[in-house]
Amino acid sequence: MSSRVDLHVHTTASDGQLSPKEVVRKALELGLAVIAITDHDTTEGIEEALKAARGTSLEVIPGVEISTDIPQSEVHILGYYIAYRDPYLRSKLALFRDSRLKRGRKMVAKLTRMGLSLDWDRVQQIAGEGVLGRPHVAQAMLEKGYVSSVDEAFNLYIGRNSPAYVERYRLSPIEAVQTILAADGLPVLAHPLHVSRLVPELANNGLVGLEAHYAGYTPDETRFLLQLAGKHGLLATGGSDFHGGGVLPGKELGGVMVPQAVAENLRAYHERRQAKA
Repeated sequence: MSSRVDLHVHTTASDGQLSPKEVVRKALELGLAVIAITDHDTTEGIEEALKAARGTSLEVIPGVEISTDIPQSEVHILGYYIAYRDPYLRSKLALFRDSRLKRGRKMVAKLTRMGLSLDWDRVQQIAGEGVLGRPHVAQAMLEKGYVSSVDEAFNLYIGRNSPAYVERYRLSPIEAVQTILAADGLPVLAHPLHVSRLVPELANNGLVGLEAHYAGYTPDETRFLLQLAGKHGLLATGGSDFHGGGVLPGKELGGVMVPQAVAENLRAYHERRQAKA
């Protein structure tokens, strides 16, 4: 049975395979009650999703996922109930998107020098109107037969510490938390298991939640994260990290069992903050 809550969903506004309208349609078909649109470094899909859900039983939470950097790893910060039209937020996200574009071009050049020639125009076509990211480079590699899967492209060529990897402009995790707070959003640490050591510092700097329910997490891992959230007075959230189209295999819309109370607690927390503002 699918969950009725999915708070980690991507669309074609970033590197997802379904448009915001198609995501809403699929969520309704699956009987979901609440989803959050959390595209990478962009809020461009939110308006379309909200419009598509208007008059239906589905609640769409406006969100974003910001990629940040720590030594030897990445940390992703989700933002919920963000003021997605906020000029400061939009200018920050535009800077991230431009950095992704430049990084993608440099990766294609590196791969070409390695003998894995890619057409930059084709990579841009795959990205379409969305934010160009590494999954689009991986899909171009898959089309050319250089790899057998998107995962293989990341593992062998374009993942961190791989031969064609290129760094891009990033915020620190604390800066991302502060950016989301400045846009009246609720910052949450995405897929936090491998970076749980950061929780105390982030909690002291405005983090409000942990993504405790996540694709692939075992019951014991989820239990550990729920206890960690409780220890630091944080909300527990959850979602599938849905991209569609096999971008992240096994991460299907509504595929992670997220209790309805998770969405209710998040909404109540947002409403309390709004009432104090």
